[in-house]
Amino acid sequence: MTADAALVCPSCGIAHPSNERFCEDCGMPLVHADAAEPAASERQRRARKIKPQYTDGALVKVARAENQSQAEFIAGMLLEEGIPSVLRGSGVVVAPYAPMLGSRDVLVPESGAQAAREALKWDGRAPGAAGA
Repeated sequence: MTADAALVCPSCGIAHPSNERFCEDCGMPLVHADAAEPAASERQRRARKIKPQYTDGALVKVARAENQSQAEFIAGMLLEEGIPSVLRGSGVVVAPYAPMLGSRDVLVPESGAQAAREALKWDGRAPGAAGA
């Protein structure tokens, strides 16, 4: 870091001269080097992705996954769209000693249900199929 580089990117940590306002690499607003925040936890990073307009109302089911891995994948897709979700066992106990098995329901707040359904829309055709 050079003496004239008073600003840094909070995302990638690259130093910038004091006349710059945004990181050239990632576009984040620059902050003063001495005022840099401590690194955000994984929970904080996830929370920052959620769009407030998708957080109101009762939880509604928007998808069903065959297992925990699929459910977490769907939840990740929704989070990338800014939609928070909750995973819930569907009530069918496959093996009481293996809680990762069994289907899961993916629930989102009512205000995010339509956006979630659109984000998860799939027409059933394989990638590369005719008309896909």
